[in-house]
Amino acid sequence: MSQYYNPKRSRNMFDPESGEPFRLSRSKIDLFLECPRCFYLDRRLGVGRPPGFPFSLNSAVDFLLKKEFDIHRAEQTAHPLMKTYEIKAVPFEHKMIGEWRDNFKGVQYHHRLTNFIVTGAVDDIWVNSKNELIVVDYKSTSKNGEVNIDAEWQIGYKRQMEVYQWLLRKNGFIVSETGYFVYCNGDTDKKAFDGKLEFDIKIIPYTGNDNWIEGTLVGARKCLSSDKIPVTDKDCDYCRYIDAVQSVIPCLRRGRAIKKVARQAFLL
Repeated sequence: MSQYYNPKRSRNMFDPESGEPFRLSRSKIDLFLECPRCFYLDRRLGVGRPPGFPFSLNSAVDFLLKKEFDIHRAEQTAHPLMKTYEIKAVPFEHKMIGEWRDNFKGVQYHHRLTNFIVTGAVDDIWVNSKNELIVVDYKSTSKNGEVNIDAEWQIGYKRQMEVYQWLLRKNGFIVSETGYFVYCNGDTDKKAFDGKLEFDIKIIPYTGNDNWIEGTLVGARKCLSSDKIPVTDKDCDYCRYIDAVQSVIPCLRRGRAIKKVARQAFLL
């Protein structure tokens, strides 16, 4: 069995008869918006999508950025990037910052209307001169030209930040509408590798709007509480794959049955 994928699990599944709060991560909210059917199969029936391969280089960049900003957090000084982009802020110092950045904990809020415990692990939080918290997300890639957040598929980045902003507000903090993406772009224009990869780092501001979250949580609860699996999403590659497999398996079975009958007839 693969160490990376368990096609059928028995834990962390939604039980509509249970009165216990159900943990719903930021990524699963995004999954619901992307494809309600995949969301239902995952959270209600315990059959999740196969995971992608881990991006170890991206994780390394995130880890090093956190170490770098933590130096300034301890000293309550502005990082040089903040000065370059004229952002009047410092990394936020708080006893919960380690937990908020932990993938298995994150910032949490019990949404009583749906009985979801909504969670999301932030990359970083800054605080400005108005004592407003600023959500910061690290991104890394390697591409020609300037990085941006304008592509259609990057809507997930924006929703991610908005969920973090919403979670912090629900925890009683004043949160700036403007968050920042610290975007690292690997430079491939160097003459040689020389055992190191250099990055161009750009800070991209984004004005979030979390008005969609409450309605989405209600929709996700309604989806999971139903005994009916949502219909196939024609834009979902995973749904299309499942439907294609289901369509050919009966044909394969009929084909094997025909071959078996023919073989038996030949032997007679």
